[in-house]
Amino acid sequence: MLQENFNQKVKELIEKHDRFVTKKNEPLDDYNGIFKRYKNPVLTGKHAPFHWRFDLDYSTNPNLQERLGVNAAFNAGAMEHNGNILLVSRTEGYDRKSFFAIAESPNGIDNFKFWDYPLTIPETDEPDTNTYDMRFVKHEDGWIYGLFCAERKDKNAPASDTSAADAQCGIARTKDLKNWDRLPDLKTKSPQQRNVVLHPEFIDGKYAFYTRPQDGFISTGTGGGTGGGIGWGFSDSMENPVIEDEKIIDERVYHTIKEVKNGIGPAPIKTQKGWLQLAHGVRGTAAGLRYVLYLFLTDLKDPSKVIASPGGFFIAPSVDEWVGDVPNVAFSNGWVAKENGEVFIYYASADSRMYVATSTIDLLLDYVINTPSDALRSYASVQQRNELIAKNLKLMDKYK
Repeated sequence: MLQENFNQKVKELIEKHDRFVTKKNEPLDDYNGIFKRYKNPVLTGKHAPFHWRFDLDYSTNPNLQERLGVNAAFNAGAMEHNGNILLVSRTEGYDRKSFFAIAESPNGIDNFKFWDYPLTIPETDEPDTNTYDMRFVKHEDGWIYGLFCAERKDKNAPASDTSAADAQCGIARTKDLKNWDRLPDLKTKSPQQRNVVLHPEFIDGKYAFYTRPQDGFISTGTGGGTGGGIGWGFSDSMENPVIEDEKIIDERVYHTIKEVKNGIGPAPIKTQKGWLQLAHGVRGTAAGLRYVLYLFLTDLKDPSKVIASPGGFFIAPSVDEWVGDVPNVAFSNGWVAKENGEVFIYYASADSRMYVATSTIDLLLDYVINTPSDALRSYASVQQRNELIAKNLKLMDKYK
């Protein structure tokens, strides 16, 4: 390729990329009265800037080949900043290594553009092999914290086992979102920790955490191979984050959406009626694991106390969202509640890309408080539905 052709090709590709990231998003016409879904993903691997992927120097890349590809952008934390919406994405290169990168949008629905550089998160004395799934938390202590999974090879695994992993909660913090301090990993009595979230307020002067105690990288439990679920614990400081005791506040339940695993998504939203919690639940199917999202409400004074829990899933992968690197997965670790009551719920599909659904605090509270809880048995579930049907049949004539 000649230099002149090279320059023209770069210009064309950059213009094509700009058209892609500025494409307008449209709401879908599938009404449920709770939230509004949107047609297009808000963030994908293709949103990665051109200068992240290609060497634009003709002398070293005369054929204009992609050098450092980006496979996916998913599992993003979220926050409002200077009137815009920021997503801190789990951005995965072709080499399978994940890194964090911030994409910014003026409206939270489309036009997400990555900042020029990914985040540079320092390592601890024991370097991470992979870091991912950051939860953004603005804490009342004045810091912005990022809690994420810090994954390393399992030292106790045989040398021949190159897939065994050890997962812990990594912690970093910042004041300006560009310069990050790395703190020690969270220490608990559980062998491994994933999906840890920092509560945004002090509880009795302590830092409070939502945890997920794990016996292994995949298996959940409390250290003894049983139990498991969403945990709750306290640390006196973030500089030496140690939880001495964890209690389960939302346990796994047989033959429900959360029988295999469950974990908190983003930090909860504070409302007048309680802390609104978004979590993911995992069940087994003949085709593998199925990840869905669910909501519950906890007490304002005691966030570990569940006061409302609707049955079933809140968001599950739609047909268009099902396909990707890991099919049948909806996962969220980011949402934004605006001052006007709007809520932007960001969720990943199939470990590949990010979508958004919009709602309001009032609608979400209505859903959480007034939707029946899981009846736990088929017979009881039919009774629930029959009661609704009988009520509605008496009202149907007025709608004809």
